[in-house]
Amino acid sequence: MTTFKTHSAGYLANHMARLFAKALAESIRPLGLAPAQFMVLLELWREDGVTQKHLVERLDVEQATMASTLARMERDGLIERRPDAADARARIIHLTGRARELEQSALAEARQVNRRALAGFPEEEAEQLLAGMRRIISSLSGKPAKPDLPVSPNPLD
Repeated sequence: MTTFKTHSAGYLANHMARLFAKALAESIRPLGLAPAQFMVLLELWREDGVTQKHLVERLDVEQATMASTLARMERDGLIERRPDAADARARIIHLTGRARELEQSALAEARQVNRRALAGFPEEEAEQLLAGMRRIISSLSGKPAKPDLPVSPNPLD
């Protein structure tokens, strides 16, 4: 007998996201990071020196959530906010040296979580899963799917 929980894409995606967040939290905690901070760092490692509004749009989170995360990151010495020369009301978010030093080890931990999650998947099947996830995100966000350049050519990383 089938149940809604085992055949609902939404339920399964939510459950999987909670498990990923828990595994990531455990793996990056020794680095002094939390999953919400890691998400912001991924964007800043890609493009340092952006506004809070830019991060909110890219990460599709609430303004209040981002403000809280950035306050914690500033307190923890991961970012600094500088005035925007073009807009006196805005502040530009910049990585600190500490945040830059954490990049390789944090990414290694995240890759390890991905490897654990995709263990047992042939590479082609793992890539199909990721492509399907990107299409679902595109469908629900109303934004065109972007095949972002992979951090590693191997989807298991």
